[in-house]
Amino acid sequence: MTNQSNGNKTAGILEWVERSGNKLPDPVFIFLWCIAAIIAVSVAANFFGVSAYHPTLQDSDGNPIIIHAESLISAANIQRLLIDMPATFTGFHPLGYVLVVMLGAGVAERSGLFAVAMSAAMSKAPNRLLTPSVALIGMLGNLAADAAYVVLIPLAGVVFAAAGRHPIAGIAAAFAGVSGGFSANLIPGQLEPLLFGITEAAAESLDPSWNANMVGNWYFISGMTFVFLPVIWYVTDKIIEPRLNTTSPNDPISSTAGIIKEPNSRLEKNELQGLKQSGIACLSIILLWFFLCVGPGTPLIDDNASGVARFNPLLQSLVAAFFILFLAAGWAYGHGAGTIKTHRDIVKMMTEAMADLAYYLVLAFTAAHFVAMFNWSNLGLIFAINGAAVLEGSNLPDSILLTIIILFGATINLFIGSASAKWALLAPVLVPMLMLIGISPEMSTAAYRVGDGATNIITPLMPYFPLILIFCQRWNKEFGIGSLAATMLPYSLLLLLSGLLMVVVWVVFAIPLGPNAPVNFSL
Repeated sequence: MTNQSNGNKTAGILEWVERSGNKLPDPVFIFLWCIAAIIAVSVAANFFGVSAYHPTLQDSDGNPIIIHAESLISAANIQRLLIDMPATFTGFHPLGYVLVVMLGAGVAERSGLFAVAMSAAMSKAPNRLLTPSVALIGMLGNLAADAAYVVLIPLAGVVFAAAGRHPIAGIAAAFAGVSGGFSANLIPGQLEPLLFGITEAAAESLDPSWNANMVGNWYFISGMTFVFLPVIWYVTDKIIEPRLNTTSPNDPISSTAGIIKEPNSRLEKNELQGLKQSGIACLSIILLWFFLCVGPGTPLIDDNASGVARFNPLLQSLVAAFFILFLAAGWAYGHGAGTIKTHRDIVKMMTEAMADLAYYLVLAFTAAHFVAMFNWSNLGLIFAINGAAVLEGSNLPDSILLTIIILFGATINLFIGSASAKWALLAPVLVPMLMLIGISPEMSTAAYRVGDGATNIITPLMPYFPLILIFCQRWNKEFGIGSLAATMLPYSLLLLLSGLLMVVVWVVFAIPLGPNAPVNFSL
C-alpha cells in the first residue's frame, strides 16, 4: 500500500510538471515576451535614473564612467533596431559557429558513419563491462546528437536482453549517458560553439576584448566523463536493475530493423570499408592541423605573442576543424560504404542538415534580438555590477555561488529543454556578474552545463522523453511516464551531486578548465 501511495505521489508530481510545462509558450515566444519585458523595464529604469559605475572604464579625468539605463523606445534605439535587424541576426555569435559545424556533422550523420560506429562499438562490449560500455558510448555518442537517441538507446535495450539482463536497464543506462551526461565527453563537439558563442556575447558587455575559446571546458568535460561513468554504472547495476528485475520484460513489440544493427552481428564488408576510410580521413585532418602548427609560417601559431597567447589562432580555428573533420570522415565513410555515390549526395546531405536547423534559425532570430536589446539597454551590465557588489558583500565562497547557479539552471531545465535557449536568457547577467567577482566565463559556462544535463532525463518536456518511453514500452507495455521518470530520478540526483562536487574541486584547487582557460578571472 505504501509503495502504491508513493507511486501515486510521484505520478502526481510528474503530471503537475507536465501540465505546468505544457502551459509555457514555445521558446521563440518566451524570448518575445522577454523582449517586451526588457522594453518596459528599460523605460522605467531610464525614468528613475538607474545607473552604476563601470568597474574598469574611466573618463579623461580618471573618474569612473557612469553606466545609465537606456530606454529601448528612444529614437536612437528604435532606429538601431529597425536598421540593424539583419546585422543583429547574422551577428549573433552562436549562429555562424553552429551552421559551420553542422554542415560537416550533417554529412557524417546522414552517410551512416555515426550510426554504424556506435552500433559496432556496442556490439563488441564485453558482458561484464556492459553497463560502463553503454554509459561511455552514450556520453561519447552525444557528439552525434539525434543519432545517439535514435540508434544507441534502443540498441542498448537489445544488447542487454541478448546478455540475459533487463533491457530497460540498458535503455536507462544509455539514456543517462546520452542525455544526463549531455555535456560530458572526451572530445569537444557541437555544444561548444553553441554555448561559448552565447558566453562570448555576454562577456563582451564587460570586456570587449574577451574571445570565446572553443575548448575552454575541455578538461572539465573530460573529467565529467570519468566522474559520471562510475555513477551511471553504480545506479544501473545496484539500484535500477534490481528494481526492474521484479518484473519480466516482454518480447519487443516492434522490431528495430532498419534503425540499428542486431547485437553481435558482423558489420557488412562495405561498412568495414567505410569505417577504415573514415579513420584514415580523421587521421589526415589531425595531421594537417599539426602541420599548420609546426610547418612553414606556422599559420595556427602566433609567433609574435608569448605564453599561451601563442596558441590563440589554433583555438580559434577549431570550429573550422570540426567542420572539416566531420565532413571528411562522413564523406570517406560514405564513399567506402556506398552511401555516397556522387558529389551531389554531399550537397544533399548538407542541405538536409541545414533544413533540420530551421527551427534553430527562428529561435536564434529572437534570441539574437533579446541579447542585443538587453545590451543596448545597459540593464544587464547594471544588474551585473550591482549583483556582483551584493555577492561580494555576502562573503560566500565561489563554490557556494556556483552551486546556487547550478541548482537554479537544473530547476529551469525542467520546464525549458533547449540548452542554448536557457543560456541565452541567463548568460547576459550571470557571466559578467561572475566575472566581476573573479569567476571566469569558462567557469560560468561549465557550471551551467552541469545543471543543464542532470535534469534532462527526468522532465517529460524534454523532446526525446516520449521517444525513450516508446523504446521502454517495446519491452513492457505497462511502462508509463511516471515509471520512466522514477527510473531516471536516481541517475539525475547522483549526476547532479557529482557534478556539484566536481565544480567545488575545480574552484577550490583552481584547476584549468581547458587550454588557456582558467577558473579565475581578473579585469
